[in-house]
Amino acid sequence: MSDTTVTKIDSTHSPKGKLGQKYLASGKEVAMRLWEKEQPNEDKEPSSRDYETVGYVISGRAELHIEGQMILLEPGSSWVVPKGASHTYKILESFTAVEATSPPAQVHGRDEN
Repeated sequence: MSDTTVTKIDSTHSPKGKLGQKYLASGKEVAMRLWEKEQPNEDKEPSSRDYETVGYVISGRAELHIEGQMILLEPGSSWVVPKGASHTYKILESFTAVEATSPPAQVHGRDEN
């Protein structure tokens, strides 16, 4: 029996979340999302999520403020936000990054706030 769970996602038709994220491929244990051309913003309140996030910067710069630390994110940087960690991002210049979340962020309202 062949595996029928293999899918291809065309990001031009991907749904967008309330925060501007574009949802890409999603499996049972992990999902991908794209933050595309996010613009500089004011400071946001820290939040914590019920999933782990790993990310990779394609273009632009941002600060990741996490648990009292500040990490500068630039093209080629990758990062981890552990499940439950208090964090926020400050976009410094037009920012594009891809993230993977486990479990998938968009399932069961995990990505709503």
